[in-house]
Amino acid sequence: MDESLNPQDELTNSRAFVSERHQLLATAQHWVFARRGELMCGLLLAAAVLQMLSVIGRKSITVDEIVMIPSSYYHLVTGNSQLVNAHPPFAKFLAALPLLFIQPNEIQPQQIEGPPQSEQQEWSYLINFWENNPAAFEAISFWSRVPMIALTVMLGVLIFVVARELFGMRAAVLAVAIFSLEPTVLAHGRVVQTDIPAAFGYLLFFFALHRYLPAPTFRRAVWLGLAAALAILAKFSMLLVGPILAFTFAALWWRAGKRGHNRVNLVGHAGAIVALIIFAIQAAYYFHSREIVAADVLWAEKTFGGQAGAIMQAVRGLSYLLPTDFVLGVFWQFAHNKDGHPASLLGMYSRTGWWYYFPVAFALKTTIPFLLLSLASLAWATREMIRKRDTRLLALLIPFVIYTVFVLFSRIDIGVRYYLPAYPFLFILGGTLLDRMLRSKRLHRASTFAAMILLCWMGWEAVRAYPDHVTYMNQLASNAPHWWYLSDSNVEWGDDARELALYLRARGETRVRTAFLGDFVTLHHYGVEAVSLLPPTADTFEPTRYIAIGASFLNGSTVPQPIIHHPWLLDPQRVNFFDDYRHRAPEAVIGNSIYLYRVQE
Repeated sequence: MDESLNPQDELTNSRAFVSERHQLLATAQHWVFARRGELMCGLLLAAAVLQMLSVIGRKSITVDEIVMIPSSYYHLVTGNSQLVNAHPPFAKFLAALPLLFIQPNEIQPQQIEGPPQSEQQEWSYLINFWENNPAAFEAISFWSRVPMIALTVMLGVLIFVVARELFGMRAAVLAVAIFSLEPTVLAHGRVVQTDIPAAFGYLLFFFALHRYLPAPTFRRAVWLGLAAALAILAKFSMLLVGPILAFTFAALWWRAGKRGHNRVNLVGHAGAIVALIIFAIQAAYYFHSREIVAADVLWAEKTFGGQAGAIMQAVRGLSYLLPTDFVLGVFWQFAHNKDGHPASLLGMYSRTGWWYYFPVAFALKTTIPFLLLSLASLAWATREMIRKRDTRLLALLIPFVIYTVFVLFSRIDIGVRYYLPAYPFLFILGGTLLDRMLRSKRLHRASTFAAMILLCWMGWEAVRAYPDHVTYMNQLASNAPHWWYLSDSNVEWGDDARELALYLRARGETRVRTAFLGDFVTLHHYGVEAVSLLPPTADTFEPTRYIAIGASFLNGSTVPQPIIHHPWLLDPQRVNFFDDYRHRAPEAVIGNSIYLYRVQE
């Protein structure tokens, strides 16, 4: 017998359904409202990710990535840490993970030249890696950079977490907004290098230290040890955390009685942190410490002269505790900083740099609104800290000052990227200052307008710089070509080879005389042969219709001292090697980094 629903039951069910929908909508709206800060942070970081993914789809690898990517792959899959042991392996592991799925063709034994651990053998590995994988060149270049973008997002998330814990949700969102719009972050957040990893490790270390100090527990000591280990494995300059930890525990020991801390526990915590750092470093090198070979001794003699014997004794001793290539990498960095690196600043040239290099580079390479906000937030935070003893501000000012003083003594003045570990503290301070301004009832409208102007200006600068964030300079650098102000990775990093090739091939050209970073490794993968511009005699030049010169070759900082078929150049000869081209108008400037000249008939 057929049954039909009672009209009253239908009405009741319909009302129940509508009520349930309203409840679901209300719950969703409440969740969105409660999580609006996290959602805004996610949207800002997603926009930065899309921008960086777009750029790596059109930019070639940098000259540093020519060596970093192969060394990353061989460190991960074979444990060969000797290749580019001047950098620790955290960034390498990240970059190499996607290559496990690409499965690049590996180097054959007959391709390896030179004795074990020698520069010649290292170069054989690096160059033949790319030559063995022409079909996968762009896939390898793209996917190895994706994990670096993921790490940049994690840095943004960490900035959000730190800022929210210290100063609240709005300050955190504003800090992430500044982070997501800064051209230096967008430039280096997509590159396989150690700079963004170092910024992440440095901030994570101080966040863990901030958590540990109010209540020193063993669990928090473990987290502090892991954060310190990650920082050290990110970049050798992060060995700076060692003296910071030593000073911190010395101060805790001294004041243990006044603060009610148990000295025995503190010793246990310190021991656990040291053990974790050593264990993490050993694990990153697969618990392998190779024997010292002749090439290592030769390098030490060439680098340290009469001190080579003592250096190698130190390496042998430390290798019982730490991997040999880790120890050699540390000494390599010491030697590099001692010898310096050829660089240019405001038309001047030096191998040992200038103490004021990074303040000047920061002033030129950041957007003007972020520069003004950084200066204002530092002044405001210092004043507030003195007046109100706000230790939250001290937690940002101390690490910023420590790292700033540290880099002032650096002799490797080749890129503002070396200063990136100080940036997160400026992002958080800037977001906090904007938040405090917006809280002011008396100046609320003016503060809202000022905040909108600053953020919109930063956004416009990020759009204006796209996709050439590596070479970005603000309006303070408008009276001369960028290569006059700074050098190396500030103005040229070799990642415009693809754009140069597209420009030339559109004009029917498949050969070009070149002098830019990475030209001979990358350019032929895009269908254009690079013919060296460096041999000085006319009969060694092969005729081409175009000449491509990198910005750092124009300013002279990256012109090598020994040139093919040419005596050793003195510095004035080297830096002025391309002086004639400085006074010629290029037909095109590719990516603001490669100057392209048509050969005069």
